[in-house]
Amino acid sequence: MDEFQLAHYAFIAKHLAKREGQRLKRLKEGHGYAETSFLRYIWWKAFGNFDDLHPEYEIKDFRDGTRFLDFAYIRHSLKIAIEIDGFGPHYTEITRAQFSDQLIRQNHLVLDGWKVFRFSLDDVKNRPRMCEQILQQCIGKYFGDFFSQDHSMSYIEREIIRLANSIEKPIRPVDIQKSFQFGQGKSQRILKAMCAKAFLKPAGQGTSRIRSYSVNQTLVLASWEKS
Repeated sequence: MDEFQLAHYAFIAKHLAKREGQRLKRLKEGHGYAETSFLRYIWWKAFGNFDDLHPEYEIKDFRDGTRFLDFAYIRHSLKIAIEIDGFGPHYTEITRAQFSDQLIRQNHLVLDGWKVFRFSLDDVKNRPRMCEQILQQCIGKYFGDFFSQDHSMSYIEREIIRLANSIEKPIRPVDIQKSFQFGQGKSQRILKAMCAKAFLKPAGQGTSRIRSYSVNQTLVLASWEKS
């Protein structure tokens, strides 16, 4: 098992141990390929843990019935409902009444104080970075002040972050060289320094020789707002 698989197994096992009845059955049957893909390719890459995240979360709906969210992130007063939608028979064969019911359900979640995020399975598989950034920006907006260190950002660092976000792929020293006309050594030193300040994080599997970096969106957003 890799690191994600071990963490995912422990995450699901913890919630299974706490449940019984319909809530237990729902978790066993409802947490499938789409939900696991979201955790692996979006949530785990964005945050590296499953703290405050609840799979197949039970809520009371507007008709006093029971419904389940694919995931709920609950931290202090922040409540995020996350749904992963696959484009299949469920949507191609849905009735008008069922379609209307889904919209009303979402409206009531908003009225109850939930922030609702819905991702297609296609985007989870094909545009994971976009999904990752959306969640990081939302959570960073509320909890960016939890970072206690001094994370002031220079003008060059800001421009590098903008460049990294615009190319939508891990940034490399050669990208800095081309855009800022810096030498290879200086480009490498700047990226390493930004990684040490946690504005960037290593991309890929290796840690001994880092060749590219991705943006730590949560910390960057917090620094941006303080400036």
